[in-house]
Amino acid sequence: MSKRQDAIWHEARRKALRQLATMTDEEDAEIRAGALSDPDNPPWPDEMLSRMRPAIEVMPEIVAAYRRRRGRQKTPTKQLVSLRLDRDVIGHFRARGPGWQRRINEALRKAARLKPMNRAGDVKKPSPRARPRPRRGR
Repeated sequence: MSKRQDAIWHEARRKALRQLATMTDEEDAEIRAGALSDPDNPPWPDEMLSRMRPAIEVMPEIVAAYRRRRGRQKTPTKQLVSLRLDRDVIGHFRARGPGWQRRINEALRKAARLKPMNRAGDVKKPSPRARPRPRRGR
């Protein structure tokens, strides 16, 4: 969570606790009666609450898939551009599945003879066994 979002949540929590502290018994009873009368959201019995388990225990594959998604970059390493490419070029990269934009970026880096980048945005160091490619004449 960003510092700004954290500050917003902190302020909302502070206000909610202040309102809770000043709530009268009549207001509390009215809120509880309204919640109990909602047919779409009945209260859960204690027996049901005692059987609840964390999502990671019940469906670890769903939690893992959710956690794999990337959030906003803290320090963006890439620049958003609008670029017009031929349909067949886009079709070629998209046909190979997810990651097509990354593959286009890698193909452009290769064509421009730039060093490949790793996931952290740093230039990859060549492995000790890698032979340098001969430079083509211009």
